[in-house]
Amino acid sequence: MPASRLVSRSVIASNGSRSCHSGHRRVYCAEMSYADEIYTHGHHPFIVAAHAERTAAEAAAFLLKRLERGERVLDIGCGPGSITVGLAEHVGKSGSVVGIDNSAEAIDVATSTHAAVPNVTFEIASAYSLPFPDASFDVAYGHQVLQHLADPTAALREVKRVLRPGGLVAVRDADYGTMAHHPRYPEITSWLELYHQLARANGGEPDAGRRLHQWVRGAGFRRLEVTSSVWTYSTAAERSSWAELWARRIMLARFADRAVELDLCEYMEIAALAAGWRRWASEPDGWFAFIHGEVIGVKPGH
Repeated sequence: MPASRLVSRSVIASNGSRSCHSGHRRVYCAEMSYADEIYTHGHHPFIVAAHAERTAAEAAAFLLKRLERGERVLDIGCGPGSITVGLAEHVGKSGSVVGIDNSAEAIDVATSTHAAVPNVTFEIASAYSLPFPDASFDVAYGHQVLQHLADPTAALREVKRVLRPGGLVAVRDADYGTMAHHPRYPEITSWLELYHQLARANGGEPDAGRRLHQWVRGAGFRRLEVTSSVWTYSTAAERSSWAELWARRIMLARFADRAVELDLCEYMEIAALAAGWRRWASEPDGWFAFIHGEVIGVKPGH
């Protein structure tokens, strides 16, 4: 895909607000509001199934050592609930976990898949307006959620409201700006630039990992514990799985139609990016890695 096709740029102001500027084709977004947000990946069954492979042991490893039996946990953006039930194991039968997501499709999958887990419930809800009283939870957790929000600090303030004084918030998000691959494929480089533009046009911030501590502190949490972790794909099986995940993701309607609607590219160009991903996967020396930011914060007052 020629670089000139990627015509839009997003500007992040020093105060954290987000606006999008057009190139020579079309002005497609201004200051984003909650209502303008679009989940870039969508909730196609393929996407939901991929998310269902995530586990608390990996995705919440930075938090698990802080969980205690009997605690009440809120899982924000729980998707199909595979991480949610892992959190429930760690708080035990005397504890409970509520998973929320704004996608009815994801909540339907979570509810049907984990109906036999007694200390877990799932609800459709927005992170900006949680349907719970003040101080309802001991811990709130979010995995790969804040990167998709137009105002992550506002969502974190709402999370703080439903936490008890001394309660914990724990968030983890990828940082797409840290993604590196070898050998270099121009299709993957172009995919990454396209993803940045599309995610920002949808109201999100793909380089969220490096900003988590800023957002958590800005929401009023204190005593931050800031860590990071890395996902690496180097074996043939890992490369194949990761490349196929993205080759299929970008060909799905939510991604492809939106990118074409915004005049960022054409369908044939997206197909070329997908083909590039699959060719890269066959490279015997292929390697891909990126960083996740992780932050735990404490609600003041305990």
